[in-house]
Amino acid sequence: MKKTNYLGLFFRSLLQGLVIIGPLGATFGIIWYLISSIDSLIPSISERFPGLVFFSVILSTAAIGFLGTKFFLGRFLVDAMDNLLEHTPGIKYIYTSLKDVMSSFVGDKKKFSNPVWVKTNQNPEIWRIGFVTQSDLTPVGLQGKIAVYLPHSYAISGWVIFTDAENLLPVEKMNAVEAMKFAVSGGVSGFHPEEGKHNS
Repeated sequence: MKKTNYLGLFFRSLLQGLVIIGPLGATFGIIWYLISSIDSLIPSISERFPGLVFFSVILSTAAIGFLGTKFFLGRFLVDAMDNLLEHTPGIKYIYTSLKDVMSSFVGDKKKFSNPVWVKTNQNPEIWRIGFVTQSDLTPVGLQGKIAVYLPHSYAISGWVIFTDAENLLPVEKMNAVEAMKFAVSGGVSGFHPEEGKHNS
């Protein structure tokens, strides 16, 4: 009769528990940190009504987004403020940089919506996953080149390369969100081999 290794079973169960609890704990921890940080902006209110400042900020942001895109007066005010900040010396560099970065991820002008496989080395042949950000670099003197953003794994950073179209292949059977998850997770998330087999 096989003897049960209780110590080994305990540590395996402990690791499995960490896998289950870790992401949940980290997610709720980040959410709680954001709520607490925003609440602390007005301590006098947050002490009496925890969470009120946070939800007020969220609702106000959503309201500004709605009014700034759906109503003429709202769009006029947003465009006026945008134009002012884009032409203010010093501030314009900070504002336009942050605006471009945020617009790349969210909004109607998302840049990371075209995932591709990029050949980064010929011998040995190495491919990486990336996102086309500029398909025509002629205005900056790089005719025939394409700008591709390559995200880093387990980080929010990345780098940009300029390459020829012949070094790119479209990513199939993964949308942009799945491709980003695949890249950021180091290739362990976002790709489902079983679905690829069924669809092939």
